[in-house]
Amino acid sequence: MKIKYLLSAALLAGVFAFPAAAAEDGTKENAAETAKPANQLRAHFKRVGLDISSTDVSNADAYKNSPVTQLSADSETVIKGVFDFALEYETPRSYWENSLFMQYGKTKLKPADGPTTSSENTDQILVTSSYTQKMWKYDEADLGPFGSLSYDTEFTDNDDAPRRKIIRGKGGIKLFNGTYTKDLYIAAVGESDLTYAQSVDKLAWEVGGSYDYPLRDGVKFHIEGYFRDYLAYSRYQGTDLKYDLNIVSRMDVKLNNILSLSPFISYRQAQSREANVKGSNLMIGISFAYSDLFDL
Repeated sequence: MKIKYLLSAALLAGVFAFPAAAAEDGTKENAAETAKPANQLRAHFKRVGLDISSTDVSNADAYKNSPVTQLSADSETVIKGVFDFALEYETPRSYWENSLFMQYGKTKLKPADGPTTSSENTDQILVTSSYTQKMWKYDEADLGPFGSLSYDTEFTDNDDAPRRKIIRGKGGIKLFNGTYTKDLYIAAVGESDLTYAQSVDKLAWEVGGSYDYPLRDGVKFHIEGYFRDYLAYSRYQGTDLKYDLNIVSRMDVKLNNILSLSPFISYRQAQSREANVKGSNLMIGISFAYSDLFDL
């Protein structure tokens, strides 16, 4: 069976079959449950931020033989912009989110004895529509099946590689709206990779989520990420990944109601089908960000 058929089955199960079961369960509501909150439509600017780190070294060529590494190092500037926005529609029985996530960053390196060079350190545009049915309660959180469809691409090509173009569908179960656990999910994943002239269909499983923990008033610890493990491919493409791990953690310190300053650590690890070793990227820096929620 082609992987795209498995994707279709996963999405149908996540989006249609489970909501039907929820509708049946909803007929058993008692009188106390009739006092439900009103439906809510929200514009949520989750994060609009600028991440930056800089190393400025003067007269490094005069200190090539110095045992003090800081005096002979290369000057470096790392800048990354992030835009994370969602239009959310929530009812007592469901949650629908349409989101746009964009990030782009560059690293500028200025050696003491060579020309200045620059390279991308991140590049992504992700458009997603996700629907989750609220079927059960676990402590204070909602629990239920979900389905999502997204398009994953980038602003520019990566050197000699073509621009990434991936249509991705997920179907699984999610815990969300918790006091600390904002979302935690496990899902079947189907991808149609249109990056190359001949497309590749892929099947994977994925686990991921996000977690917030307040340390004191105006300060919270945040961590989010996912692990995706690929199980099958419709054809061989050496650059396709075997697995993909992505984790971001930060300490959000509020400057006021909408602005925050956040030291962060970002780590990504993956391995392609053609490589014998894993590849990884670790970034440490500080971010200045805006976030706000508008009730429409």
